[in-house]
Amino acid sequence: MTLLTWLLVGLVAGVLASMIMGGTGYGLIGDIIIGIVGAFVGGWIFSALGIASPLGGIAGTILVAFIGAVVLLFIIHLFRRRRVY
Repeated sequence: MTLLTWLLVGLVAGVLASMIMGGTGYGLIGDIIIGIVGAFVGGWIFSALGIASPLGGIAGTILVAFIGAVVLLFIIHLFRRRRVY
């Protein structure tokens, strides 16, 4: 994948995951980073479960990145709630 494809997948997955998790997003750069890291998390999850994406091409990549980004944001929200000020 080219750099532009990575950025596009990261942006779409990050924005969608932020919307699903009830947030307003983390800005353009933050959503891209969450989406790209989510792609790695989603790839690891799918690999560990031994399943493949039901979609092919860029749509499948976005789906896997989206699922990974939702898991990543869920974990981030768990750690943020435990902080005591």
